[in-house]
Amino acid sequence: MSEQDLRFTETHEWLRVEGREVTVGLTDYAQGELGDIVFVELPEVGRTISPGDVLTTVESVKSVSEIYAPVSGEITAANDALDSDPGLVNTDAQGEGWIFRIKLADGEDLSRFMSADDYATHTKG
Repeated sequence: MSEQDLRFTETHEWLRVEGREVTVGLTDYAQGELGDIVFVELPEVGRTISPGDVLTTVESVKSVSEIYAPVSGEITAANDALDSDPGLVNTDAQGEGWIFRIKLADGEDLSRFMSADDYATHTKG
């Protein structure tokens, strides 16, 4: 999938929507700002979440950053590959470096998220 297929949050998460499931990760911009990722705490599969909930933390050589739930729903998967290779977030942030998947709650509106072009403008500001 291209970057044009993704949606973005103001807190630097990307979303790839596939039916009622959303894959979420840290944007390429954010991983670049953080530097080398050394640890990713994965969220609990089965957890019910609401927008703004803190789901995980990502630790880099520079800092620790929180990852927020962009939507309401249930965590359906966590990227276990990040346990042994958290650097996937650096090398393929918007692909193999995904962090978790969410089954969307009924009625969840995704129109509030930015397009790739809007996000590029957001990060220049």
